[in-house]
Amino acid sequence: MILVVCLNPALDVTHYVPAVDWAGVNRPTAVHTRPGGKGLNVARTLHALGADVLLMGLAGGDTGRVVAAALRQAGVPSALIPISGPTRHTFTVVDDAGTTASFNEAGPGVTPHEFDSLRMAYLEALATADAVVLSGSLPPGLPVTTYATLIQAAAAAGIPVLLDSNGAALLRGVSAGPAIVKPNLDELAGATGKVLSPSGGVSSCGGVFACGGVSASGTVDRAAVREAATQLRAAGAEAVVASLGPAGLLAVTAEGSWHAWPSAVAAGNATGAGDAVAAALVHGLVTRRPWDERLRHAVALGAAAVAAPVAGEFRRESYLAGLRPVAVRLEEVR
Repeated sequence: MILVVCLNPALDVTHYVPAVDWAGVNRPTAVHTRPGGKGLNVARTLHALGADVLLMGLAGGDTGRVVAAALRQAGVPSALIPISGPTRHTFTVVDDAGTTASFNEAGPGVTPHEFDSLRMAYLEALATADAVVLSGSLPPGLPVTTYATLIQAAAAAGIPVLLDSNGAALLRGVSAGPAIVKPNLDELAGATGKVLSPSGGVSSCGGVFACGGVSASGTVDRAAVREAATQLRAAGAEAVVASLGPAGLLAVTAEGSWHAWPSAVAAGNATGAGDAVAAALVHGLVTRRPWDERLRHAVALGAAAVAAPVAGEFRRESYLAGLRPVAVRLEEVR
């Protein structure tokens, strides 16, 4: 069983418009509402892949009840700990050009007692877990050591952890020794202080194939990304897989450094693509796929998520068709 922990779930609302008029009235051509948050996206993707998964998280208020009901309807096994604060909303606008703008609320405050209830349930669930995914932002009230605490508990039980977070929570989590860390370029640059593009900056890349300012022609400095990922490995992570936008994924592992990239850049909504990548990586971990195959599946699943009309979902036929065109190269042997 893969245990996915989402401490800050959301109800995602996505509006599709031909173009955004920031000074006027916008009338969406389509609106999608569904449970969201990085961990929920990972769990839903793993469930769609046929994996045995359990989603654990915190949920409160009317919004939390809507999220819990939608998960039950989708058949995603979950154990949501009730909290007093209302679960947050996220709001995304996508135009016909594929440009995406997201508005993410911080989330409800979580008390020490509420987190302790989750921690006790987490410790019980570790008894049947093959791997753990810790994904997303921390809600207000939880210390930056929260993920490190959960990783240490999993390590004590001999269970590998994939960590996908940012900022101080990412850095403290890395120090606890997760099996895989999956940052995007912004997160990797923020954690290491490295400049990761020749122009001297970075662009926000949640997944693969769709990223503002990063092109498949190579505006990402892969050598700098490899150096930054190596720095995170030295800080405690066993492996680091960085999302490069349209340039694919770069993994630094105990076996060496790998670059995996798509044959073509997919257009669409990149929201949730990084979560699809995380799902593929942890699925490959528990099924014991070698690193080159893990990355091939991660790139193909990320591309399928971008091409899907609803953020955080994918079409199986797109995923399977996208496996063969993915190129994977071992760039440096350790």
